Parts: sequence; C-alpha cells; structure tokens
Amino acid sequence: MLTSTATKRWRHLDQIRRNPGPFNTEDSDYSEEALEAIDKAKILVIGAGGLGCEILKDLALSGFKTIHVIDMDTIDISNLNRQFLFRKDDVGKHKAEVAAAFVEKRVKGVKITPHNCRIQDFDEDFYMQFQIIVCGLDSIEARRWINATLVNMVDLDNQDSLKPLIDGGTEGFKGQTRVIFPTMTPCIECQLDLYTPRAAVPLCTLATIPRQPEHCIEWAHIIAWDQEKPFPELDKDDPEHITWLYQKASARAQEFSITGVTYSLTQGVVKNIIPAIASTNAIIAASCCNEALKIATAAAPYLGLDDNYMMYSGDEGIYTSTFKYHKKPDCAVCGDTAKPLRVDPSITLRELLDSFAVQADLQLKKPSIRADGKTLYMQFPPSIEEQTRPNLDKTLKADLGLDVGHEIVVTDPAFPALTFRFILGFT
Repeated sequence: MLTSTATKRWRHLDQIRRNPGPFNTEDSDYSEEALEAIDKAKILVIGAGGLGCEILKDLALSGFKTIHVIDMDTIDISNLNRQFLFRKDDVGKHKAEVAAAFVEKRVKGVKITPHNCRIQDFDEDFYMQFQIIVCGLDSIEARRWINATLVNMVDLDNQDSLKPLIDGGTEGFKGQTRVIFPTMTPCIECQLDLYTPRAAVPLCTLATIPRQPEHCIEWAHIIAWDQEKPFPELDKDDPEHITWLYQKASARAQEFSITGVTYSLTQGVVKNIIPAIASTNAIIAASCCNEALKIATAAAPYLGLDDNYMMYSGDEGIYTSTFKYHKKPDCAVCGDTAKPLRVDPSITLRELLDSFAVQADLQLKKPSIRADGKTLYMQFPPSIEEQTRPNLDKTLKADLGLDVGHEIVVTDPAFPALTFRFILGFT
C-alpha cells in the first residue's frame, strides 16, 4: 500500500522527467538509469528554521528521496508561528530531528537524516557525498563558511567535487534566491556587500548609559561575556549560552529601569535575526527547490551561469527580477588578486581594524593583520596578542612605516579558510 501511494505521488513529476520539453537540450538524458541516479541523489539542507522547514517539505514533495539536514538549534515557542513542522509539544527538542521525522511521516518513501550540530563540525569528506547543497540560514557567518568550504573543495580533475550551492534568504517581505557553482560563478563572498552590517552602538553607551533593551543585551554580549568568560567560546546557537546572556541583560535592564528584555529578543540581537514572514519563506523556499529540481533534471534552464540572482519583493504587491552578479577578481574566496585599500595614513592601526567590522564587503569581527612581512597585530594566541598590542595605537605611516603599495594580509578566526589581501593606498 505504501509503495503504491509513493509511486502515485511522483507520477506527475515523472511526466516532466521522462518527456522532453521546450527547454531541454540535446544532451538531456531520459534513460531509466538517469532517472534512478536522480532518485539516489543526496541533497543537504543547512538550516531547519522558518525557511529550512519549507525547503525540506518542498524537496520531499519534488521527488528528492535522500536528504540530510543540519541544525543545532532547539525549538523555541516563538518559532511556532512560522516554522510549521513544529508543535507545542516539540518545544525544547532539536529542530533537525523533529523536522526530519515530520516530513518522513507525511511523505512516504523519503529518508531524511538529521544532524544536531554546527556545519563547522564536519570536514570536506562529509560535504563531498552530496550532489546539491541548499541553504536556509539566518547567519552571514555560516553562509561565508560553507561558501569558502565548497570553493576550496573544487578539484579541477574531479568533476564531482563541484557542488552547486543554492542559497535562500528572507528579510520581512523581501527575499532572494541565488545559485552558485563554486569557482565558476560569483560566490557569496563576492556578493557580501549586499548584506549591510548592523549599526554599531558605541561602547561608552553600553558601558555607562544604556537606554534600550538592545543596549543591555549588547552589554551582556560584548562586555560581560568578555569579563566573566562563562564558557570557553560563545556559541550563538547554544541555548545555555543565550540563557546566560539573557539573565545578564535582564539584571542590567533592571538596574537602569529598562523594560523589554526577553529571551527571544536576546537571541535576535545576538544572532542579528530579522523577523520572518511565513509567506515570504514559502515563496523563497519554493524558488530554491525549483532550482534544485532544474539542476538535477535539466528540465528547464536554471539560475547560475547567466542570471544567478533572483530578488523577490512583496511589500508593495508582488515583484521578482533576476540579474547577473559578476565575480570579483579580488574576492578573498574565489579571486586571485589583492583588493585596493585607501586609508588616511595618520589613522592608528586600531582605527583601521575597527573599520573592517563596518565595511560591507568585509564584516570582520576579530581581525589580525600582517604587512610588509611583519606581524602588526594578532588576536591569538594571548602571548602574541600581548606582544603586538602596543601597535594598536600607532599610526600607519609615521609609526609603523607602512607606505603606498605595501601588501596587507588580514585574517579572522571566524573564517579560518579565508585570507584577505589588500594593496595599501593613502588618501
């Protein structure tokens, strides 16, 4: 009975897969062997939140029968209004496990393997097993990490090492879908300036005169955490870590008679989460899964090689457009040239490093820097940080001896695979 039901479920999809259409090429393969290969294809979904739930459901209904999903987060009651695979009894459970079980129960014949961990916990061998990777993330840092990993995996002598990356994102009534073929098309790092960095709050405001609940949360995140170090490293997806920050922020808010600090707001501020709308998630997830189906079946042209970016806007009616975003030769991930960097020669090294956090095409949190063969400042290990700390208050030209044409190399522990190269110029 189950076999019969599963077979009927795919009959309309099989019509598309078995019969040539107006968009198919002469190289399209309709053999049973090709169809079986698609059935056996492994798809990886990263993220099982509002967008990830929709993606999992759509992929399963599109005929992908072997799916893996990664998400280390647990279900919060605030998720239930838009993450439709979860119920009230699921609060506190791992999102990946609950989402996988729900879809498997509703779509017979589909196998979904959950992974309750960070994407950084897996090596390249794990990612090599998948044919397509679909991201439904709310974190720029995670996007940048998986993007760099997939680009580094590409071996020109091994065609299977190139893994198409389909990335979806939503922001209120707006959203986007893009398809990336690592090393062949512009990567996420090439397009980083599309993500505007969050406006920084002066540390003096956080430390002395907080006025908003967000200030109290940022104080707990930036100052209290650094002072008390309750855990070796902050994991923004760990409920225990978020709870510690929430408790600290609540105490801070009470001290200054500020209301409005909640667990969900703490999570949103720390992870820079933008409120999601269920209908936008549904539209972008459908677009992502359409691209996955087109790539897997060649049933129609897909985003990637020509137009590679689809933008959706639903705040004033319904509007979509596709366009081609170009590769950047000075991209830190897929480029091969250094980026020009024009600065005032009289600024200090500290001011230069601070500027890297707010530049839209960098967004670095803890940069270390080398120039002209010398280490100017290193965040880690502590012994080297202490030795290089005096350089922070020195000016670039007069004190450190930097000049026009010097190459500067910047790294950040959040992106261990990336090296940012600049050619210095003065204004």
